[in-house]
Amino acid sequence: MEIMKDYINKAIKDLGFRDYTEVQKLVIPKAIKGSDIIGCSQTGTGKTHAFLIPIFEALDLNNHDVQAVITAPTRELAQQIYNFAVHIAKFSETPIDIRKYVGGSDRDKEISRLKKSQPMIVIGTPGKIIDLSSKENVLNLYKAKIFVIDEADMSLEIGFLEDIDKMAASMNDELQMMVFSATIPEKIRPFLRKYMNKPVEIFIKPKELSSLNIEHVFLPIKSQSREKVLLDLVQVLNPYIALIFCNKKETVEEIGTLLYSKGLNVVKLHGDISPRQRKQVMDRINKAEYQYIVASDIASRGIDIDGVSHVINYELPKDMEFYIHRSGRTGRASYTGLAISFYTPRDEEYLDFLENKGIEIIYKDIKNNELVKR
Repeated sequence: MEIMKDYINKAIKDLGFRDYTEVQKLVIPKAIKGSDIIGCSQTGTGKTHAFLIPIFEALDLNNHDVQAVITAPTRELAQQIYNFAVHIAKFSETPIDIRKYVGGSDRDKEISRLKKSQPMIVIGTPGKIIDLSSKENVLNLYKAKIFVIDEADMSLEIGFLEDIDKMAASMNDELQMMVFSATIPEKIRPFLRKYMNKPVEIFIKPKELSSLNIEHVFLPIKSQSREKVLLDLVQVLNPYIALIFCNKKETVEEIGTLLYSKGLNVVKLHGDISPRQRKQVMDRINKAEYQYIVASDIASRGIDIDGVSHVINYELPKDMEFYIHRSGRTGRASYTGLAISFYTPRDEEYLDFLENKGIEIIYKDIKNNELVKR
């Protein structure tokens, strides 16, 4: 794969890439040629560099106007993309103006700076970008040549599709669009048809969970409540970090409060937590200050947490594919992981689906303060 610009090659070398990942090998050559791309791949497959490298390759360093726009559904994801972009840019002798726009930042300062100059690369959350481009009319989105929508399914779920639609509508007809998503929901298809020109669809098969070092344990919910089973379980475990998944933010609140009342070192992570608080929480999570993290899928998506020894599905995710996303948070690198899920007799179809995916399910009960095979 030939990258023409020397500074990009230096950045890649500095990252220590021995080889490109599957998504990078498939996306980069097509993107450099200007194709529209729909990329379906999980978090952790290297897709950020798959779209950043072509953006930098296409960048005109003499053009001091908006050339590329990248949206992410959460400020943490935007920050991760920004960090990667800044890393590549620092190897360029010519300065590259990259700006991040997310909630919780100094709006007046941003507006004042935009009135003086425009960034070459815009990275941010859709709501914030629309605020600066449509409402304040200070960010020249219409000049962009490349538009990347990262984690499109999550953007749809949060309710950002309308903002993204407005952004796309304000851009050039010759726009190159790249959309990346873990799944491509039907609701997003009309949007893709509306703006994309003969897109190349790239599907990266999810890494089989059976190839990871994860033990999949299923605990029955019988006459006891889920809360009681969870409290019994935390007496048995001594995790380095346990990630407990709930399907609703209200449940995250309830379970986080319950565990805290029992004296456990716990934090809650869901969509209603303020941006400032989320940043503080993530900083503390990255320092391994919490033993238990109770989270919703939306809040935890795309965020890498090192050292997760246990994933607990307090509730099975409604979308069965999400079981794979959740469980893949543990058992990384050379570590073994434990995924523990609560189930009822109504979940038999779910269990069949997982077993068809090659996942070996171990059924256990909690007896005498121990997890024992049934």
